[in-house]
Amino acid sequence: MSLAIALLTISDSRTLADDPSGDRLQQQLESADHLLTERRLCPDDRYIIRAELSRWIADPGVDVVITCGGTGLTGRDGTPEAITPLLDKTIDGFGELFRVLSFETIGTSTLQSRCLAGVANGTFVFVLPGSLDAVETAWTKLIRSQLDETTRPCNLAQLRSRLRESATKRVKKESAS
Repeated sequence: MSLAIALLTISDSRTLADDPSGDRLQQQLESADHLLTERRLCPDDRYIIRAELSRWIADPGVDVVITCGGTGLTGRDGTPEAITPLLDKTIDGFGELFRVLSFETIGTSTLQSRCLAGVANGTFVFVLPGSLDAVETAWTKLIRSQLDETTRPCNLAQLRSRLRESATKRVKKESAS
């Protein structure tokens, strides 16, 4: 199953011509036979980030959005604050597991990572740190297998068609039984 993925690099200092983490994500998703729908770069400004993400999560042609950058603790790092209000559900285990895996390479510095994942309007959203190592860890050890429908016992790709189910529809169906 090929998924349509949009990439957003959040940086005040990078350009699309100088974005190794975005380049790596693009290479990885294309080698996994996913489709890059759009790739953009924006400054670390919560309203610009929200505008870009909102456009993609409103687009039924985008299945997944992956961002990298702006997850640290400095005054300019505001990606989690920008994106969290847009999420319908969070995937708490993603950030937890990412930090466990990162501990293997960066030790206790992993506590500074505020990466997260969730679902917004039926679109999976992954918010990654901007470092090349973090992007590589997140893709190879977490995201790639979850976006592969052959991963067992379960994966996110299989859930995609059910993300927009409403609780009302489910309750009516259960009442009819």
